Amino acid sequence: MSGAIRKANEEDLERLARLLRKVAGADPGSPPGARGEPAAGSGAAARVLDLACGDCREAEVLADFAAELSGTPSAEVSLTGIDVRAREIADAARRLGRVREASEGRGRREFEFLTGDATKLPGLSQLGGDFDLVFLRHQNYWNGARDWEEIFDHALAKLAPGGRLAITSYFDKEHALALEVIGRLGGELVRSEFNPETRRLGTPGKSIDRHVAVFRRKP
Repeated sequence: MSGAIRKANEEDLERLARLLRKVAGADPGSPPGARGEPAAGSGAAARVLDLACGDCREAEVLADFAAELSGTPSAEVSLTGIDVRAREIADAARRLGRVREASEGRGRREFEFLTGDATKLPGLSQLGGDFDLVFLRHQNYWNGARDWEEIFDHALAKLAPGGRLAITSYFDKEHALALEVIGRLGGELVRSEFNPETRRLGTPGKSIDRHVAVFRRKP
């Protein structure tokens, strides 16, 4: 990876972190500093599930964001990433390892990466209990709507009480379709936000983390 691409990816992640905080700050049910309840059966302050994560470049951003949502930025976080591409999962595991001890205001981080199909999430017994945050970066609803409906449905089902599902999208129309489908499946939209700093790509109308949306499960 060239230095220019690496720098662009790092800047994308900084923008993603800012946008997630902006959306969470508008969530009356889960403002930063107000939660603090761990997922059922978890010894960590927060559990994160990153679906279709690729090489999971966003892992540290998500861990920090989940800690903030838990009410304690220095809280411990465990993150599980899942993708069908074994090579990308291996890259994520090599880059992040399994454990990072607490440092510089951050709590302990535990990372686990699994090769698996998110459409078959209920069959992955390694996942254990529910999650405080489930994340899908650049959901791809146009590329197999039926599969993505299954993924969205499983993602909502894995939310702990008070948990949140967050998605980002490359395209305007695809984002609108995802909002509609997740709402029909039982997700209640907290907020959807356009990213004014989004980095545009070569395809017209496509850009990095163009939209972000956060959902909770409907009562």
